[in-house]
Parts: sequence; structure tokens; C-alpha cells
Amino acid sequence: MRLLHSTDLALRILMRLAVAGPASPTTRQAAADMDVAYTHAAKVVAELQHLGLVDARRGRGGGLTLTERGRAASVGAVVRTFEGDGDVVDCEGPTPCPLNSGCRLRGALRRAQEAFYATLDPITVSDIVADPTGPLLLGISRGPQAD
Repeated sequence: MRLLHSTDLALRILMRLAVAGPASPTTRQAAADMDVAYTHAAKVVAELQHLGLVDARRGRGGGLTLTERGRAASVGAVVRTFEGDGDVVDCEGPTPCPLNSGCRLRGALRRAQEAFYATLDPITVSDIVADPTGPLLLGISRGPQAD
């Protein structure tokens, strides 16, 4: 299973904000730090804000901060939100699979997907920025940038 780019970016933004301390990087700065397009980062930040995981303030002195809810967020829940809860394979798409009525693969893939999420569910954003990750995250910041 491969994560969507938006899922990966959401997790990296949450991790970066978890170690930001009193600094509040802007969306533009986070995008530059992650080497992604600003528009893509802005969409991800908007979703994180909608979920209550990130606060975003505009204007001078604004920026992004991780909420307490964001700090305690389950990595599994974040991944589910961004990935969706659909099947790994589309057995009933425009051309339905002829094995659909008796196939065991779909069920096996569903169980594997649930095991993947179950492994991530007890892990929080705070957990994934514990040493040695936190100091490494601080090292990727390029410092304040103008918007």
C-alpha cells in the first residue's frame, strides 16, 4: 500500500508543527520546508484545520500551530481521513471483476488494510516526534520567509 501524497504531507506538517515550539511557521514556509507546491500544502492545511488538528492565523504574526487535539491525534485516524476507507482494489468498477462472487483476495486485502490501520491507531503525533525525530525535524526548517 502506498500513501497518497496529501496523506504523507499531512503527517509531515503535523510532525513539523509538533516540534515548532513557540514559532508559528506559515503555510508557505511549511511548503518550502517540505519542498512541495504551496497550493498543495494550503489544501492539506485547510483539511487539518477543518479536523481541528491545526490552527491557522493569517496576517502579521500569524502562522500555523498544532492544537492539543492535533498533538494527541492518532496517526491511524489521520491516515484513514486522508486515504479514505475504501477497498484497496476496485472489484466492482466500470468493468467488474469476473471473480467477484467467489474471490478470496478482496477479503484478504481488506484484512491487511485493517491490520495496517490497527498498527497505526495507538500511535499519536506526539509519539512520532520523540527523539531522535524531533531534532531532525527542526533541522529541515529554512527559517522565516516572507509570504
